[in-house]
Amino acid sequence: MLCEDCNQNESTVHLTQIVDNKKLVLNLCKECAEKRGFHSPFEHMPFPLADIVTGMVSPIKMSPSRGGRKSAKVKKCPKCGMTFEDFGKSGRLGCGDCYRTFHDELTDLLRRIHGSPRHRGKGCVTPGAAVEPVKEERRLKDELRRAVENEEFEKAASLRDQIRSLSGAE
Repeated sequence: MLCEDCNQNESTVHLTQIVDNKKLVLNLCKECAEKRGFHSPFEHMPFPLADIVTGMVSPIKMSPSRGGRKSAKVKKCPKCGMTFEDFGKSGRLGCGDCYRTFHDELTDLLRRIHGSPRHRGKGCVTPGAAVEPVKEERRLKDELRRAVENEEFEKAASLRDQIRSLSGAE
């Protein structure tokens, strides 16, 4: 998106303001934002995601063993050998199998970060890519409901088959 002031540079500063219950959005390049007096307080401050994750990862729980000593049962990814402690240090998982291996720990971590381990926000899709089949399925289901209400059973059967094929194509 181009800067709304100079119409030449890519906008990197996005300002949103609510005035009288109306949303005003300004998309500016860094230079035009500075000309207007807008400066990011985080501009020269690093954002260490790994440090944040590391602080949230709970330490490995120690369990008593024979002889009164404490030993840690270290869970390792069978594919890459990464431990959850390694993840806590780097903030990155080693491979796709790590998600299965550390499922319980990651669920707890996501619950602490987001309040829930389930994603409930917008999906990350390119405009119109995965949205169209969902809209089409919704439209067909509404049409199916109306066909059943009007006792148009042949049309309903055809719509049902269209919905099934659309669902199977995903």
